[in-house]
Amino acid sequence: MAKKQPNVIVFGIDSLRRDHMSSYGYGKLTTPYLDAFAKEGTLFEAHFSPSIPTTPAYASMLTGMDMFGTDVVALRHKGPLGGHVRTLAEMLGDAGYNTTCLGFTGNPSSRGFQTYLNYESWLPDDTGRTPKAQLLNDVAIPELERLAADEKPFFLFMRHMDPHSPYLPPKPYDRMFYGANEKDPSNRSMEPVYAFKPFADFLKSWIPEGVTDHEYVSAQYDGAVAYMDACIQAIFAKIEALGIIDETLVVITSDHGETLYEHDCFFDHHGLYDCTLVVPLIIKFPGRVPAGKRVADVSLIQDITPTIVQLLGLEPPYAFDGRSLVPAMYGEKSEKVSEFYITECTWMRKHGWRTPEWKLIRALEPDFHGKPEVELYNLIRDPEENENVADREPDVVAYLEQRMLAHIAKRESETGRTNPIYTNTDWSGTGKTFRSSQEAYESLYIGSISNARSLQAKEKEAQAK
Repeated sequence: MAKKQPNVIVFGIDSLRRDHMSSYGYGKLTTPYLDAFAKEGTLFEAHFSPSIPTTPAYASMLTGMDMFGTDVVALRHKGPLGGHVRTLAEMLGDAGYNTTCLGFTGNPSSRGFQTYLNYESWLPDDTGRTPKAQLLNDVAIPELERLAADEKPFFLFMRHMDPHSPYLPPKPYDRMFYGANEKDPSNRSMEPVYAFKPFADFLKSWIPEGVTDHEYVSAQYDGAVAYMDACIQAIFAKIEALGIIDETLVVITSDHGETLYEHDCFFDHHGLYDCTLVVPLIIKFPGRVPAGKRVADVSLIQDITPTIVQLLGLEPPYAFDGRSLVPAMYGEKSEKVSEFYITECTWMRKHGWRTPEWKLIRALEPDFHGKPEVELYNLIRDPEENENVADREPDVVAYLEQRMLAHIAKRESETGRTNPIYTNTDWSGTGKTFRSSQEAYESLYIGSISNARSLQAKEKEAQAK
C-alpha cells in the first residue's frame, strides 16, 4: 500500500500580532507553548500580511495569490471568491484529503472544505468571560480523532479568535499581566477611547464598567493570547497521542495584527501601521522543516500556500503570486522581498508602499480619525510610526508613490483587472463615498458584540459552489 500523504493543520489565529508573542521577543511570557513549538520548527521573523483585514488576508493565505490575484480587498467583500483561483482546501481535496474548517464558515475564503464546524467565539458566558480557545478545543479534538482514524490524509484549518476583540480571557488570565487599579479615578487614559463614537458602545459592551486605565485593556489582550497558548497545548498533546506528529505539517500564523492604544485606532485592526501588518509564521514538519531555525528575510501571507504545496510534493494548480519559503528555510538562494504594496479596506480605504526604511500611506477617502491624506514614516528612526514626515520629505513621497503606482500598473496588466482598492467604493456598506472625515465619523458605527460579529458573518449561499 502506498504511504499516506502527510496531514496538514493550520492555526489561523485572528488578530495575533507577532510582537506580543514571547517567541518573537516580547517581554511578557505570553506564548510559552508556542515558544517550545517554534524550537521544533522554523520561525519567520519578518512575516507580513500586506492587505488587511480578515477577508483579503485569508484569501491570500489560502490561495497563494496577492490581492490583485484574488480580487479581494475589503472586509465586506461582495460575492464569492472568484473562480479564477483555487483555495488550499480545494487543492488538497483534489489530492485525496479529508478537509475540515473550524470557526470560519461562510467567509468567501473558506470555500472548498468538505466539513464545516463552529464554536462560540464572541459572546461571553455566565461569568462574563469568553473561553474561546477551550470552546474551540471542545470541537477540534473530537474532529482530530475522527480525521486521524480515516485512511485518507486530512487538512484541518482552525480559526482561533482569542486575540480578536472582545478580549475576555477567563481567570486567572484576566489578571496575569496587570496588577494595578484599573479603575483609578486619576487615570484618564480611557477618555479618548470612550469618546470615539464609532467604537465607544462596542467597547463599553465588554470592557468592565468604570475602567479608566488603557493598560488594563491591553493586558486583557495579552491574557487572551496566553490563555489561547495554553489551550493550544491540548491540541499538540492530542496530535502526539494519536501518533501522527511525525506525519503532520503544522502551521501557526495570523491574518493580521491588532492596534491596542496606538494611532487612535483603539483595540481594533485598522490603520496600515506595522502593528496591524506584523504577524507570526511558524512551521513544523519533522524531517522536512529544519528545527530551531529562524529566518530573518521578509515573507508575505501569500507565501503560505506555495510553501505547503511544495512541502507536500504537490503540483501547483497555477503560478502563485507568493513563493515557496522552503529554500529560505534551508538557507538556499531564493527570491528576496524588500518592498511591497499594502492596502486596507475595513473602516478606512487606504493603500501604500513599505520598504525597509520608509512607509507611505495614502488615503483614497477621508478617514474617520481625521488623519492626513498622506502619511510618511521613517521606519529606521521612528519604528512605532508616530512622526508623519510627509511634508518634510516630498521627494521621498513622490519616489514611493511612483514605485507604488508602477507596481499597481504591472499587476493590473498581469491580471487584466483593475486594482480592487479602486473599485470597492461601497467597502463601508453605507453606500457612500466619504467626502469628509466628519461624514465618515458620523456614518461608521459598530454598536454591540452581536453587531460586530454580524459584520464578519456571511450567508452560506454567498460561498462559491
